[in-house]
Amino acid sequence: MLRLIDRLLDHITMYRLVLDYLVVILVTALVLSLFGLVPFPPENLALSAALIFATCWLANRVFAVVFAIPANIESATITALILALILDPVGVGDVKGMAGLAFASVWAIASKFILAVRGKHIFNPAAAGAFLGGLLLDQPATWWVANAALLPVVLAGGILIVRKTRQSELVAAFALVNLAAVVATSWGPQLATALRETLLTSPFFFFAFAMLTEPLTAPTGRWPRLLFAALVGFLAAPEVHAGSLYFTPELALLIGNLFAFAIAPQRRFILTLERIEQTAADTFDFVFRSPHRVRFQPGQYVEFTLPVPKADNRGNRRYFTLASSPGERRLRLGVKFYPAASAFKRALAAMTPGDTIHAAQVAGDFTLPRDRGRKIAFIAGGIGITPFRSMIRHMLDNREVRPVTILYAVERQRDIAYRDILDAAADELGIATYYAVARDPGPDQYPGYVDARLLQAALPDYRERLFYVSGPQPMVQAMRRLLHQLGVHRSQIKVDFFPGFA
Repeated sequence: MLRLIDRLLDHITMYRLVLDYLVVILVTALVLSLFGLVPFPPENLALSAALIFATCWLANRVFAVVFAIPANIESATITALILALILDPVGVGDVKGMAGLAFASVWAIASKFILAVRGKHIFNPAAAGAFLGGLLLDQPATWWVANAALLPVVLAGGILIVRKTRQSELVAAFALVNLAAVVATSWGPQLATALRETLLTSPFFFFAFAMLTEPLTAPTGRWPRLLFAALVGFLAAPEVHAGSLYFTPELALLIGNLFAFAIAPQRRFILTLERIEQTAADTFDFVFRSPHRVRFQPGQYVEFTLPVPKADNRGNRRYFTLASSPGERRLRLGVKFYPAASAFKRALAAMTPGDTIHAAQVAGDFTLPRDRGRKIAFIAGGIGITPFRSMIRHMLDNREVRPVTILYAVERQRDIAYRDILDAAADELGIATYYAVARDPGPDQYPGYVDARLLQAALPDYRERLFYVSGPQPMVQAMRRLLHQLGVHRSQIKVDFFPGFA
């Protein structure tokens, strides 16, 4: 069952999954309101959602033009849906209420452009809009989505989001600290009531699934992410306060966003395409120059945004692992094109030298260990060789010798990318590459895919190795199962991952 779910999730971006999740919750609320299970009439829900969406859409278009940034309707829609689920719905005659919804919506979108440093927004947009609406118009978020009748839908979809984004540690840290704070402030006969209200009728689950996991305003490293989640979890507890100031969930998240920015400030870059190089069949490197130095570690990923005229359901944002090393003057993206390419990839393929793309959020833990003596095995499938190209180029640039062995699986000879880098690594650093070629293997290549036989032959000391696995998700999952079967502990397996279309 889990494998089937993972296969379905592999074909949808994180942003699209969140958007669908929010739509399902709102539609469910509309249906339940017909039976009185949601305390608002359906016409108020529909009117408020339409007003918020229209305001967010218009504000997003205007600010995108003013700031010369590609308009992202997917992002604006997600923000609008969250606001529709946490701000009180209003009726036709409630002019003040409608103005409050419009105000919060405009500021939610504006925060992405105005409350930004070096082109990178700091705050979660929905939290910023809701907080300012409450602060300046005395119309705070009521988080009406925290309704017991909606809880099954919130839980089911939220679990899918956490599984897709692999943010279980983040959500767990938030939940544990939040519940601990509830227990600490509710001793005695009130404890059972406080816990019941937290789990059944508070924003606890929706907040964690739909807002805390938003990647652009959270830290990128594992431990900073956990500290961020713990801080937000503590401040979001109902009875936590500083004097007379009680922290709402949106304020707790905004403080967490400031913490994330303080410990790991980032910026948005506009990259200019310099050239395109073909590296294998249907595989190309897009080589960009940047006006500023982009700091990253070999193996990390970056979010890219393109102005796609007619975006499909995958949106106009993608995460790509950088193929370049930090020492190279240009940023290099390795991209595999398939016959049924997405609108984003079609727009990328249509780029010519001089065209620009927006980049942000350098992140990822798929990086080399600090211990240079640690035995490592790279297992790559197809375009999954990209992060290893970054790491190997970095080692070549710095004459950094590590005990590394590479297993590289492809369908055909023509699918092998970066032969020059792999050959240089063998000659200069003693890094051996074992090629597993499924259809037309050469005389010194393994016929088929990476399996137990090849792994044990190439890596007789495999139990001592730290494994890095990168490639199509089915291949990555198969490798994890194989390594587990061979007795490799899960702590010795790292997989390339980024919170988008994998």
